Amino acid sequence: MPSTPGFPPTSRRPRTVLFVAFPDMGLLDMTGPQTVFWAASKALAERGWPGYVRHTVSLEGGLVQSAEGVALQTSPLAAFRDVPVDTLVVPGSPDIEQVLARSGRLIEWLRKQAAAARRTASVCSGTFLLAQAGLLHGKRAATHWAMGDRLCERFPSLTLDRDAIFVREDPVWTSAGVSAGIDLALALVEADHGHDISMKVARELVVFLKRPGGQSQFSELLQSQTQDTADFDALHLWLADNLGRDDLTVEMLARQARMSPRNFARVYKQKTGRTPAKAVEVLRLERARGLLEESKRNIDQIARMCGFGSEERMRVTFQRNLAVSPSDYRKRFAT
Repeated sequence: MPSTPGFPPTSRRPRTVLFVAFPDMGLLDMTGPQTVFWAASKALAERGWPGYVRHTVSLEGGLVQSAEGVALQTSPLAAFRDVPVDTLVVPGSPDIEQVLARSGRLIEWLRKQAAAARRTASVCSGTFLLAQAGLLHGKRAATHWAMGDRLCERFPSLTLDRDAIFVREDPVWTSAGVSAGIDLALALVEADHGHDISMKVARELVVFLKRPGGQSQFSELLQSQTQDTADFDALHLWLADNLGRDDLTVEMLARQARMSPRNFARVYKQKTGRTPAKAVEVLRLERARGLLEESKRNIDQIARMCGFGSEERMRVTFQRNLAVSPSDYRKRFAT
């Protein structure tokens, strides 16, 4: 990532940020980044520096209702026709396919306005709107982990980074699911005003300036719950009670499932999307995360309880799956 600018900021005037609202938008997609830019403006004002002028806009202005049922007051896009815009922030929606189908005018406005603005950013499935506007052709992008396949099918010219919390492909920034909009906004502030300001905002909002790991730490276990795995429910319950064993081989799991090892390995991968060995690793990882968050046991004890055998083996597994060590995970998430 390019180095952040020195101080004082090179911009002597406030930067105008437009948050683009539309019916059925995700509320936190919108309000998370808004809060970051608000807090950044406070921090900048304390130093006598210009901050961000923030406007929530929509096609016609007036009240716009979010997917959660909360209405936000907006200004009409036409009011900013002659206003120099620094940053556009576009939220997503849980019903993004329906939003795309009825948002032709908004998408055309995004296509034109993005060419005039310094940068454009999306949160969660807002990536779909930027892609539909032609802003992501040939670029890397992020989106909510559950919508990645749909994004790739609909817009094959972009490259999806499935594990990224956010992706910077100047002048376009995209981010992953919902709360990742806060990570994105902090990164935008850091790019404008440096680490000290973004860290001050992160402290005020009680969030991490850089979240440990990628969205895989939140998505992989959730994804496993969406699969049609009823045939292996009994096996998964048995596994949950036996994670500390050191003999959880394909042969052992096949016996529990009353199948031949070869057929078990094939059917299990087909039904769950992962190998039996990966499933054991994920379940052990889930158990270890819970113990790190809620218990006072030392890391070596937890490693043995969860079947990793040693602290070092658990550390390697954490780094591979979450890009963070067990000790760092505990520091960030322990209750």
